Amino acid sequence: MLPAQLEDWLSKFRQADLRLPFYDREGKRIPYEQVLAEAPPNAAELVTPQAITARFRAMEQALEEVKRRVEAARLDVLIVFGDDQHELFQDTNMPAMAIYYGKTIRNAVQQPLPTEQWYERAQMRRLEEQSERHYPCDAGLAMHLIAGLRDREFDITAVAGLEKDQYEGHAYSFVHRWYLRDVEVPMVPVFLNTYYDPNQPHPRRCVRLGQAMKDLIAAYPEDKRVGLMASGGLSHFRVEEDIDRGLLEAFKRRDLDYLAAMDPRRLKAGSSEIRNWIAVGAAATDLELKWTRYVPGYRTPALTGTGLAFAEWG
Repeated sequence: MLPAQLEDWLSKFRQADLRLPFYDREGKRIPYEQVLAEAPPNAAELVTPQAITARFRAMEQALEEVKRRVEAARLDVLIVFGDDQHELFQDTNMPAMAIYYGKTIRNAVQQPLPTEQWYERAQMRRLEEQSERHYPCDAGLAMHLIAGLRDREFDITAVAGLEKDQYEGHAYSFVHRWYLRDVEVPMVPVFLNTYYDPNQPHPRRCVRLGQAMKDLIAAYPEDKRVGLMASGGLSHFRVEEDIDRGLLEAFKRRDLDYLAAMDPRRLKAGSSEIRNWIAVGAAATDLELKWTRYVPGYRTPALTGTGLAFAEWG
């Protein structure tokens, strides 16, 4: 949703969302019509052009603020937790957790698309404008994390590089193109299989992963300023503010029990990306959640869309 234009928010998603997967609180798939029937009486007020435009502008401001804060942090390396949506991994071999330890990672170049392919055109904004680009990665820190997690009995898939026709996935290219476009910060891509059955990590495993990563970063012998980022939304494609706001409050309280006890049945479809946030939140318990912005990205009368959260621990 973040790379999309205001026009897409106002009109294009209204048809596209009819085809998306939605789930009830028990994790059972339901049609759009049921989501619409369960929408609150004031739903129409939340998706007027004025309301949608205001949320779009709030999202734009939040993106710029995150970029500013990332630059101000003067990081030596950024560890990014994201999910792979059949970009590098397929169902024939889908690791639950993986770390990339190559020296660089490649992003693709944009391709021309007809105007009617609005969604694909929006996603192209994550790619390079002129030619493919090789972004730096911190192979040394990545190897340290892989070895340390192995010793802590995590079965981590190690990814040395990409095949010749592969490029970094959306969770990482978005970070490069938006937040790191004016600074060069080596990255360590961490993959969590949030989306695809049957081996998504349980929330309590994500908590343990974050705790282990915190300890390993502290033990790294090189003097580096290390940042961690969760790439992805909160609830979607059905915006569930109770999940999103509850999660942000748990981060403020440093409440690992709350994070570990989150019901996997409510982490379906895009909401599954909350696992990335859980891992980062568990790694940040020594820090204060000092800034947050939350935009409930409603875009249809059924209140489908994305819960858009932006935050900084420090």
